[in-house]
Amino acid sequence: MNTTHSRRHFLERTSAGFGAMALSGMLHRDLFAAGEKPEAKAKNVILCYMSGGFSQVDSFDPKPRLKDEHGKDMPMKVERTQFNNNGQILGSPFEFKNYGQSGIPVSDIFKNIGGHADELAVIRSMTTSVNEHAQGNFMAHSGFPFLGHPSAGAWVSYGLGSANDNLPTYCVLQSGGATIAHGGVGLHSSGFLPAQHQASILQADKPDPVSNIKPSQAKSLQRTRLDFVKKIDKQFSSSLGGNDKVDAAIQNYETAFNMQSAVPEICDLSGETEATLKMYGIGDPNRTLSAYGTQALLARRLVEKGVRFVELSCLTEGIGAGGAANPWDQHSAVEKGHRAMAHQVDQPIAALITDLKSRGLLDETLIVFTGEFGRTPFSQGSDGRDHNPYGFSVWMAGGGIKGGTIYGETDEYGYKVVDKPKTFYDLWATVLHQLGINHHDLTYRYAGRDVRLTDVHGEVIQEVIS
Repeated sequence: MNTTHSRRHFLERTSAGFGAMALSGMLHRDLFAAGEKPEAKAKNVILCYMSGGFSQVDSFDPKPRLKDEHGKDMPMKVERTQFNNNGQILGSPFEFKNYGQSGIPVSDIFKNIGGHADELAVIRSMTTSVNEHAQGNFMAHSGFPFLGHPSAGAWVSYGLGSANDNLPTYCVLQSGGATIAHGGVGLHSSGFLPAQHQASILQADKPDPVSNIKPSQAKSLQRTRLDFVKKIDKQFSSSLGGNDKVDAAIQNYETAFNMQSAVPEICDLSGETEATLKMYGIGDPNRTLSAYGTQALLARRLVEKGVRFVELSCLTEGIGAGGAANPWDQHSAVEKGHRAMAHQVDQPIAALITDLKSRGLLDETLIVFTGEFGRTPFSQGSDGRDHNPYGFSVWMAGGGIKGGTIYGETDEYGYKVVDKPKTFYDLWATVLHQLGINHHDLTYRYAGRDVRLTDVHGEVIQEVIS
């Protein structure tokens, strides 16, 4: 018997296996599509990610007792912190005011966002299992504290598909020299999902928002070459019985081709009114405010065109701010650093809410404002705060969220959650629910198990849904 087989023969004999793998993935999509789904209240998500971890007791969870006992020892056990250089109770240097009919208290560093208190659902009882930036960023983005799992944006893209074939379904915006948070580009990857669901990074304030986006040859010639490559790739995919990776490459080529005209057009803000630019802070003497404002306005334009998931990136601001990848990470000079960082994002995010609402888009756009963890109510050194995973705040707005809501509670010092603890699994379960996706059903077969964004955890936070 001749036991020698050619590569072609091997592929022919094993193509059924490849086909079965592809079929398995498609069946999971079909089962998800056919399953019982919640009513979709939102179509798009805008993630305002405060990398570095903003302080809950200096923003959305005021604790008067901190000022009353400023300089005293904590009256409870203090858990080990990242640097374990723990001092005494540190009262917030900021004043709080009750905003709107709901009376939600917000720090004076977020006075513009506070003006939209009746649109916000503030969750004060967030917790996370990690206490380091890279792990925290991966946990916040993917539900797993390490590299290799799809980001929430990739899962949303996979679950909902594209609403605009000329633009990516998942975009991460940068401007003014902003860098990716600790963890790198893997924070925004598609992981084991098909590659077309990974994020496209757009430099919002550059002439070329995407590198090499401008064509170097006539579009007709590009089209001819692309059609030829597509034909060869499809033949190759068919020879394998269907292959997700090859099909994803074909889709990426097509999206890139369409992006050549769509991206420069949508990033061109020249058609916006002077009043709109000013509202977002674009052109402000503070370069980071202006740069973040550009991202926020571009986010509105992207969701307006059907982009499913948009993430905004913070910039480092001045002495006292954290490192470039973690600008909210004030281990010292928390007052100076937090005031500077809030000045950067407060006006643009408030403008984004106003703009979306005025255009009838807020009801279908879900805004999520979060960092990877919170900060301690006691000092690190004399005037900083260390990482705190035991209790911190996030908020959501739009997309069917019940505005004017406060959910959960931390103790009198803002240190640990004492009522309704929640995790990022619960947060993403709620986001998916608002998008019309049952988080239990959105799965992908990988490494012998059905993996999902919420792992084996997560409950929809019904109390913050209108």
